[in-house]
Amino acid sequence: MKKTPRTLKYPRLKHVLSVAKALGIPRKYLELYGDYKAKVSPDILDAIGRRKNGKYIDVTGITPTPLGEGKTVTTIGLSMALNRLGLRSVACIRQPSLGPVFGIKGGGSGGGASQVLPSYDANIHLTGDNHAVETAHNLCAAFLDNHLYRGNALDIDLEKIFWHRVFDVNDRALRAIRIGVGGGKAGVERHTRFDITVASELMAILALADSVPDLKKRVSRIVVALTRGGKSVTCADLKVAGAMAVLLKDAIKPNLLQTSENTPCFVHTGPFANIAHGNSSILADKIGLKLADFVVTESGFGADCGAEKFFDIKCRYSGLKPDAAVLVCSVRGMKVHSGRYDVAPGRPLDKGLYKENLDAVEEGCANLEKQIENVNMFGVPCIVAVNRFRTDTPRELDIIRKRSLRDGAFDCVVSDVYSRGSAGGDELAKVVAIASHHKNRFKFLYPLNASIKEKIETIAAKIYGASGVRYEKLAEEDIALYEKLGFGKLPVCVAKTHLSLSHDPRLKGRPQGFELPVMDVRPSTGAGFLYALCGTMMTMPALPSHPIGERFDIDAKGNVKGLI
Repeated sequence: MKKTPRTLKYPRLKHVLSVAKALGIPRKYLELYGDYKAKVSPDILDAIGRRKNGKYIDVTGITPTPLGEGKTVTTIGLSMALNRLGLRSVACIRQPSLGPVFGIKGGGSGGGASQVLPSYDANIHLTGDNHAVETAHNLCAAFLDNHLYRGNALDIDLEKIFWHRVFDVNDRALRAIRIGVGGGKAGVERHTRFDITVASELMAILALADSVPDLKKRVSRIVVALTRGGKSVTCADLKVAGAMAVLLKDAIKPNLLQTSENTPCFVHTGPFANIAHGNSSILADKIGLKLADFVVTESGFGADCGAEKFFDIKCRYSGLKPDAAVLVCSVRGMKVHSGRYDVAPGRPLDKGLYKENLDAVEEGCANLEKQIENVNMFGVPCIVAVNRFRTDTPRELDIIRKRSLRDGAFDCVVSDVYSRGSAGGDELAKVVAIASHHKNRFKFLYPLNASIKEKIETIAAKIYGASGVRYEKLAEEDIALYEKLGFGKLPVCVAKTHLSLSHDPRLKGRPQGFELPVMDVRPSTGAGFLYALCGTMMTMPALPSHPIGERFDIDAKGNVKGLI
């Protein structure tokens, strides 16, 4: 178990105006949401856009256990530790989805002595961005079904509708539904489903757009369906793009909060990394880079998921060049990847994970080896950060350090930011600062002029270690159609399990000799990528036997209890 400090003595939370002032954000660019959170207008970039960028650090990880490896804790702790060294820093993280918050994972704002505060605000509602995405998305769905009911003048093929409704709670009952049951005034009866809100293309658009005009253009070109003649139908065709943009006009503004040591933190957008591209907003990063010496941002799940998409999709659209990457792992994670322990979501961890097992750590380092290789493939220095748990032994930690250095890491340090805050990240911050000043040869994994299949196969072979790719008939048909429609030059976002380098969550460590099955390929033309569905992918997660939401409560004074 994590070593939880007996008493966490945080300084009094500073007013958000004080946090903003210390970072150099004038009052006129702020919209306050109470005393401790504010939105920052993108207009600030007009005033500071010519400043030199600070250093850009991405935090990623090994293939995680169901409980995660501590990337958010490390992101927040590292940003605080850099400040402790006298280097002005900003953390940039995604806004948590209510699905995981009430499901298995709990809160997504860090923990212990390294978290974003107020944690309730960061995890639930915040400034309403997720609700804006949900409403705008479902407005488009309503316009689409109204169009069908009014005669379907665009000749939409009911079997080629990509735009489903969304809901920000895990609910398996919504994975397959029928709407308009009975026809007539109930509308056109058809089969559809709900996805979780963070899987909405609008969430990805918010994360990748760099201005309100860019947001509107991206929303306008979303392909919601195809006609029976194989032509695309967009939000602009449905005449709903303007209304959707209106609902999102405030959501595009990054949210400013603070860490447990008053370091500024942008919490903005929340696309999942196993379904979408899994990174916080470009706007938050760009603003932070003009105001601070370091921006520490986080990519979702392992380096094969969020980091690959950070490099190949986010950096491609932002034009930003990362200076270093921090790869988070744990002794526990190495043991899981040995395959010796049965770990499943919603179940207590095997007690054997808390006992020294040098062989299991050594075997599990195969996953760490591949993820180091994945980061190095993009030409940036890779620093391994071992997220310390109290049951870790010196010999286990030493194995990870030796393997990391052998396998190509710039350095490997133990991080204790959960228990000690910035003081527990001193060594990590120093190494990151050194690595960020080394010249790197950042490069993308593939060129945009490669074919759709070439992009998928490059990711499969180089990042996942697959021996080949198998395309289902539907995927073959859709790839041919998208090439014909002119979508072939877009980057590819692979949707697969986050619990394995492969498509199969049961395959731990560094699986080899497997074929990556591509079941379908769908357009996210507004976001600016195609996404390939590999293996069994659920875009609406489900609740476990005992959801964390069971622990939530509120007392007579309005204090929230149970948030993890």
